[in-house]
Amino acid sequence: MKVMIAYDGSRNAKLALAQTVSLFRCNAPTLVLVGVAENPRDATDANEDLFQEEYEELKAALKEGADFATREEFDVDWILAEGDPRKMILRATQKHQPDVLVIARHSNKPDGGIIAQSLSYFVDELDYMTFGSVSSFLARRVECPLLILPSP
Repeated sequence: MKVMIAYDGSRNAKLALAQTVSLFRCNAPTLVLVGVAENPRDATDANEDLFQEEYEELKAALKEGADFATREEFDVDWILAEGDPRKMILRATQKHQPDVLVIARHSNKPDGGIIAQSLSYFVDELDYMTFGSVSSFLARRVECPLLILPSP
């Protein structure tokens, strides 16, 4: 069995990885972590520097996630792609043909005070009404079962 996980090192991605390990442990699957660094929209030096910084952070996050899964005694592989996350994750499923694709709902949980928490609550309520753009895109196009894990 092969389980592919869209992984960006975010809090929700880490929770999704931990849940996946827990859910699929009895099947002893190979886990494939997929991270996508978005290309800069223009080729200015500042954007290229930001892209390289994001690329290195994502690469470190993928290694950290793979190390976690390895410690949990899973066979692990990881992929770092560049481009549109929706299209690159879809392409990864077409190439590697996992038995299931796992993605976490995306959110940026603030650490701020009451105003930030209120805004976060409002955004979460709106977010519950619809999937994110990556989730929505993949739900319509991916050719394997898709598991979208909610954020706690």
